[in-house]
Amino acid sequence: MQQIVRTLFRMRGRKGSQPVSSYSPAGRLSIAALAILCAGSLLSNSAAAQAPPQGLTTQAQLTHKLSPEMLAIHARLKRSAAIMPEGLELATSSPTNFNSEQGPGPGPIGPGPGCDVFPAPASIGTAVPLSYFGPPPSSTNRSLVGPVQLLDTGQIDVATGTITIPLYLGHMKGSGKNVWYILSDVDDPDVAAELGLNFSAKLTFASLGARTANFDDQGNLVFDKGTVDFSPVRNIVPGPPGAEFPPVSAKPGAIGDADYGPFVKIVNAAGVIYNAPIVAFGADASQISFPNGGVDYSKVHDEVVAIDPVNMTVTIQLINGFSFGRPVWYMSMDASIPLAAAIEHNTFAPLMQKLHLGDDDTFSSPIERIFIATNGPEEGGCNNPLRQGLSADLADGHRPNNTLGGIPTIALDYSPAWDANLYTWSQDAINRGFRGQLREEFNILTFVQDKLLTGASMEKPFGSAGFSINCPIVLRLD
Repeated sequence: MQQIVRTLFRMRGRKGSQPVSSYSPAGRLSIAALAILCAGSLLSNSAAAQAPPQGLTTQAQLTHKLSPEMLAIHARLKRSAAIMPEGLELATSSPTNFNSEQGPGPGPIGPGPGCDVFPAPASIGTAVPLSYFGPPPSSTNRSLVGPVQLLDTGQIDVATGTITIPLYLGHMKGSGKNVWYILSDVDDPDVAAELGLNFSAKLTFASLGARTANFDDQGNLVFDKGTVDFSPVRNIVPGPPGAEFPPVSAKPGAIGDADYGPFVKIVNAAGVIYNAPIVAFGADASQISFPNGGVDYSKVHDEVVAIDPVNMTVTIQLINGFSFGRPVWYMSMDASIPLAAAIEHNTFAPLMQKLHLGDDDTFSSPIERIFIATNGPEEGGCNNPLRQGLSADLADGHRPNNTLGGIPTIALDYSPAWDANLYTWSQDAINRGFRGQLREEFNILTFVQDKLLTGASMEKPFGSAGFSINCPIVLRLD
């Protein structure tokens, strides 16, 4: 139903195309959301029926104008809980047990502004409808304002906040067990351009935390080491109200062995390093076939909402965040400690502990920083537009609105291996009413310098919290 967002972002309207009323309700909502996100880029039925060509750029295409009906549909989408594509069964959480449920938890289109960073249409406050606006500047220069799909390997569904990408099958050396995995990032720019992956120069320095593999004579990967057990049951017991983080206890829903990490060095292919997280292990195709959702999370990664081993695709939930003030969507696949893996609904990957942390953008650093509030605003839950932080996450089940450092198109220092820099609002800042939502790295660093923020707790200095998270960037929303 959805086409790759990159192509849709580059479309502009003309008259005479199929009316939006001919689409299904879910289709109308997805189309409207995409059209609004493009701030004037418009969708046609013919464009929706054709996959865009691979590559970094495409020519602008002409489609029909945005109707007032589509604007109204998008307004409903922004404030509805979940409009699902036909046949797709998404996991949901009840108000009382979201900290112990398996699966990805609520998606990025939340019930209020504190759990939904989707941009408003550019026509707000003007005297003309959105159809008068041209395409976003990012359609001609990806570094300019406007939406950009960064992980360009599949289709993004804006209505549900998911991406459907290729599923790969490899095997373990010796045992021959099936290894089902995805690709998201690579340290070779030419490979990144060819496959639509994110390029990360820093992954070259991640070899200490990378497992190894070789291509066999069929072009399939054979992994030397690294297995994952998806059968554990995720469970978190939060702290008291208002101080839910740190939790009393936390157990991840997927645990890798000592040799598992998501980064893979292909020995017989120039030593290129890929980000290749495992999404299922040791299972036959029939055991993990959930193309319409209803995933068995004792066999499959918690962030997967649908997996199709026949057509070799997997649909993964996306997560709200910010990078240098801009809203983004990203995936969360692995973490180097059990606590982070439990909160992130991802896999505990012990091999990531070998990544050197704390040096940010220096020579040999494999990481980029992610800034995570521990005690940000949580009162009012998703209705609070300033909502942010781990306590908020554990209080309502929605993600914490983390702030990422550099991503492609904004900076050169992107890495999917994010060094967690936890920050805590000082009691003095809270007492003076200064606590809010922070969306930009240097804003956070300035507040640390001004002693408004401390480290992982009010007693600890600010800096690396000693663990990392594998979060491939997917979409810049603005």
